[in-house]
Amino acid sequence: MRFFYSLIFYLALPLVLLRLLWRAIKAPAYARRWQERFAIFPKPEDTRPLICLHSVSVGETIAASPLIKRLLKDYPGHQLMVTTTTPTGSALLQERFGEYVLHVYLPYDLPDAMARFLDKLKPEILLIMETELWPNLLAACKQRGIPSLLLNGRLSERSARGYQRVSGLSRPMFAALNGVYAQTSADRERFIASGAHAEQSQVSGNIKFDLQLSDELRAQASQLREQWQGKYESGAEYFILAAASTHPGEDEIILEAFQQLLAQGLNVRLLLVPRHPERFSDVARLIEHRGLSMQRRSETRNAEALHKSCQVILGDTMGEMLCFFGAVDAAFIGGSLVDRGGHNMIEAAAWGLPIVTGRSCFNFAEADALLQSAGALLQVDDAETLAAHWEELMTQPEVAKTMSMKALGVAEGNRGALDKMMTGIAAHLRHD
Repeated sequence: MRFFYSLIFYLALPLVLLRLLWRAIKAPAYARRWQERFAIFPKPEDTRPLICLHSVSVGETIAASPLIKRLLKDYPGHQLMVTTTTPTGSALLQERFGEYVLHVYLPYDLPDAMARFLDKLKPEILLIMETELWPNLLAACKQRGIPSLLLNGRLSERSARGYQRVSGLSRPMFAALNGVYAQTSADRERFIASGAHAEQSQVSGNIKFDLQLSDELRAQASQLREQWQGKYESGAEYFILAAASTHPGEDEIILEAFQQLLAQGLNVRLLLVPRHPERFSDVARLIEHRGLSMQRRSETRNAEALHKSCQVILGDTMGEMLCFFGAVDAAFIGGSLVDRGGHNMIEAAAWGLPIVTGRSCFNFAEADALLQSAGALLQVDDAETLAAHWEELMTQPEVAKTMSMKALGVAEGNRGALDKMMTGIAAHLRHD
């Protein structure tokens, strides 16, 4: 099955490259460093043993940040190579860690590309975040005796069914893993049913709960809040709502709910942050089409305050969402009013924010369930229910405060995944 998978991949390569070119039209960074996608890059000059961590894109890189810091601290005698597949993930990684880590794009899952990749780097271990599993990569690691660990693993029922349909390809891939650290017991069972070894699979919890808000970050968020909050005409401060990681089809609902609040004369501002940067301009046009006054975050970084007329802040920068959450009063988490499975609500919980989502949250099922059962998160279906919930938070401070405390309690009560993962990594690495 892997032979036919590779053959199909080679035959489809012209289409893969056309897709890369198409993505580069809206996001030019996709056209750069394309050689790395075939494992064409200089071999590291450093001869120290190397740890390779794959973090895919922005979300996984943010989640992996505590792990990267621990690896740098615990293994100073090792090099750390962190790979991504998207330019946004690459930019965030380089912004946060710079020269402290090596970085290239993970190559396409072609046998020759993966062979070049591993033979150049000769990693002592391969660490993979969440579900970014590739048959040829894991087979090549197994052939070379390179241990591979899946960290913060999650596998939805939908994805598990997809793997079952190609079990001849997927079961050997899961079986090649030397360890699975799953977010939940349900994830672990699905990994085992898909082919992972039961004795090498355990529940670690979600590393995203191990997020630490530094004093520097808190100071930045406080400064940003002062800039955004300003004063309403009545002299009261604005209530700032955040809509994070939104997708097409959600922005319209969010803006409709927001305008319902404005129609009631409430002193409110909206921070709207699209999930993908290529959508920034489209969402800006959507805001303007609705007759709303907007300022872009990229244009106000050095401003002392927003214009008094500003109603919507367009979050058109990358890597700032965690700071943004510290500057607002409540959060909507996107990818949930459309069938995308939702995005990370743990960052908002770590700031103690009341949280609202749509119904589609299967990518964060455990966090969603924990926050809902604690009374820290509410799910809505449309603009009317979203507006009603936001109005409740604004007009009933005790409701917002209770949700805030419960969200913070969930965030602080579910830490510890990082230590479990580091124990597993240590079993395959030698300390300095």
